[in-house]
Amino acid sequence: MGVLLVPSSTTTTMRNPNLHAITPMRRTWFNRIFALIYASAIITLFHHHVQNLLHSTTITSLLILVSDIVLTFMWATYQAFRMSPIRREVFIENLEQVVKEESDYPALDVFICTADPYKEPPIGVVNTALSVMAFDYPTDKLSVYVSDDGGSELTFFAFVEAAKFAKHWLNYCKKNGTMERCPEAHFRSDAACFKESGKIKVKRTISKF
Repeated sequence: MGVLLVPSSTTTTMRNPNLHAITPMRRTWFNRIFALIYASAIITLFHHHVQNLLHSTTITSLLILVSDIVLTFMWATYQAFRMSPIRREVFIENLEQVVKEESDYPALDVFICTADPYKEPPIGVVNTALSVMAFDYPTDKLSVYVSDDGGSELTFFAFVEAAKFAKHWLNYCKKNGTMERCPEAHFRSDAACFKESGKIKVKRTISKF
């Protein structure tokens, strides 16, 4: 799929509309100058460590040097996105002009992982799965997989009940064009004001118990 970020002419834009645009953020040069100063300080610190290591008779200096090398590596990897920060704007309204038929959409596999039903309550995992299943995406192109490493019967029971509720929830989202597709978040918001909202909320409450 060809996407032109910066169109050179109106004709090109009409033939191939943008799906997103990238705008460099203003603090780019500030981040780079700060990184340069910080890197200079790190080099000076390493020079000091090496000098101490040459004149030290204990292993303490070596351990301090190794720890600073690890911290420097962590800092360096963290700076990658700071060197050229951008702001991305998405034009979802142009998607239908680029993808003409549903068969042109790529297949999408979503993996949801959980392990401990006490640290990760099943109701949260269920809400995640239901919100993904309610995506505005061709159903034959979307697959959702749940991996429960703990093999919890509680999580299994929660998804059995969620499967029953999903029959009502997916139709509700599609019919009303719901943007907030997580059931818990939807019913906490002011958006839950459609005609069937009360009925769906009752079904969700029954499924929870």
